[in-house]
Amino acid sequence: MKIFEALRQDHEKQRLLLKILAETSGNTAARREYYQELKTQLESHAIAEERHFYSHLLEKDATVDLTRHGIAEHHEIDELLAKLDDTDMSSPAWLRHLKTLQEKVEHHLADEEQEFFQVAGNVLNDRQKTKLADEYQKEMKQELDDEKLTA
Repeated sequence: MKIFEALRQDHEKQRLLLKILAETSGNTAARREYYQELKTQLESHAIAEERHFYSHLLEKDATVDLTRHGIAEHHEIDELLAKLDDTDMSSPAWLRHLKTLQEKVEHHLADEEQEFFQVAGNVLNDRQKTKLADEYQKEMKQELDDEKLTA
């Protein structure tokens, strides 16, 4: 597996969780469960992606600006998650914040998949793409396992 496939698999999970959450209404128990899963996925993904994809692309002139932009968007997503954490889940404001998060995440994923991956594909060789995928997936597993231990 190449890094782009590994990242896309997690992007699909994130899109699905966002879609499910956006369709929730008064059922805060289900909302809480799906939100915790989404938050864990987003946070773990950002850590693993920055360590095992972005860090290698900061070294390349062709990808440094796209990499910095991606890291900045991860920070914006973190801030939106904090805003959701601070808002009562049964409040209409919570769903508004979630929709803002959904727009930001979907924009970020589209940026990566439609532009960043193509440029990165030109600066990484096949061996690097496979190695980065292995490292990314190992980190994701570790992050998710750590989250289960602290939950």
